[in-house]
Amino acid sequence: MEIEQLIVEAKKARELAYVPYSKFPVGAALLTKGGSVYRGCNIENAAYSVCNCAERTALFKAYSEGEKEFTALAVIADTPRPVPPCGACRQVIAELCHGDMKVILANLKGDVKVMTVSELLPEAFSAEDLHA
Repeated sequence: MEIEQLIVEAKKARELAYVPYSKFPVGAALLTKGGSVYRGCNIENAAYSVCNCAERTALFKAYSEGEKEFTALAVIADTPRPVPPCGACRQVIAELCHGDMKVILANLKGDVKVMTVSELLPEAFSAEDLHA
């Protein structure tokens, strides 16, 4: 799947965002090694601490369906620059995806930045750190 098509899938996910408080819809599309695409959007709650970002929604959907091998993740929002994932999403992405997997950051103006998971969160905390 081309990067542009994965960004289109992320835009479709963004349309389903539930954002009554921030008014900031974000979409994500996660491509598995088998070619499946899992879409995610941000879902807010009046108790802000239980909100979930688009990237984590896509990853958790895929994981809950047994998918554990991914090739790319696209994220899109209406931002001045290609939207970067928050710190919590970076940590989850770093733990569930390979360091060399592509993370495609995009905005509605058509700006795109492609990074790897390792570039997104260098020196990420890992499960191995718990048992050192």
